[in-house]
Amino acid sequence: MGLLKLKGRKTTALLLARMCAPLIPGWSNPRIRTPDGKSAKVRFAVNSGAPASRFLRSLTRYSEQMRFKLGLVLCLATSVSAQQSAQTFTFTPVAPRQGQVLKVRSGDEAKQARLDGRTITLFAQTDGLSLGLMPIPVLEKPGVYKLEFLDKSGNVIDTSPVKVFDAHYPKQNIEIAPSISALKPSPGEQDTVNAFRSEVTPKRYWTEPLDIPVHGCLTSLFGVTRYHNGKPTGDYHAGIDQRAAAGTPIHAIAAGVVKIVEPYNLRGGTVAIDHGQGLESIYLHMSKFAVKEGDVVGRGDVIGYVGSTGRATGPHLHWTIYANGVAVSPLQWVHAVPCPPRKPPVKTKPRGPSSN
Repeated sequence: MGLLKLKGRKTTALLLARMCAPLIPGWSNPRIRTPDGKSAKVRFAVNSGAPASRFLRSLTRYSEQMRFKLGLVLCLATSVSAQQSAQTFTFTPVAPRQGQVLKVRSGDEAKQARLDGRTITLFAQTDGLSLGLMPIPVLEKPGVYKLEFLDKSGNVIDTSPVKVFDAHYPKQNIEIAPSISALKPSPGEQDTVNAFRSEVTPKRYWTEPLDIPVHGCLTSLFGVTRYHNGKPTGDYHAGIDQRAAAGTPIHAIAAGVVKIVEPYNLRGGTVAIDHGQGLESIYLHMSKFAVKEGDVVGRGDVIGYVGSTGRATGPHLHWTIYANGVAVSPLQWVHAVPCPPRKPPVKTKPRGPSSN
């Protein structure tokens, strides 16, 4: 610790002492002297290692008055930044539906966010704010929930109401051969995928917009209640299916680290990518792989090829986006359209005997 002496006008000296000292790390115990009633001398006890103090001490060639002015500018900038940070507690979209992601943003104070018992980490971004991906599960009941912003000690520092709307997901029946319907996961398949979903890594690789892995239309939507051969499966479709010919290249939706490359029984040829800070993707039913575990891929890189392995009725791509371990709608991130309904074959009447 040491002393830093600054000199300036009385009113601004009072401002510097009373408002700035609490804002600038390393400054404390300001003492003000006003020998002539107009000017003032301010003495701060400072931590010599504090960046602000080091900066002002380095300006020894300038007068105390000039150092005072620079200190005031530094104080005001710090104050404005603190006020902006304190006022930043936002989320988008403001009217989320089941199966969507809330992009939660805050200043430095909030380290986590919580909604309906689910807590996520907020990661520092290059714009000075923090960002977290709060999933709204498909099975979340429509209604109003509290979005809580938490400090590093877990204390609630801000609360916002969030109204979740019904997405009105439809039902879908899939006609599937009994031998395919009866397929079971490979040993360790479910555990490996669950472990992948539960991991949240701090480095962000992804940027928006995300890429679409293939350009086929949608044969099955996200969130639909699934039936197999007219019987309920008790589950919903956790991704989207896109029509694509066998052998079509599949592209990574964003940059990231490849975590799974496996020929599973149930999911078929599977590649899973961690994009960082809670965003992940997984691609199923591949015929062939183009990456290996541990590879760092870029947005649009080829990671494999369309197939019909695993529980599949024909060549297509099933893929899923996870936000902090929860399957969410890819259509919030990319644009794709449903396939047009197939026209039934035209029945022709048999031609009668020729009159010739």
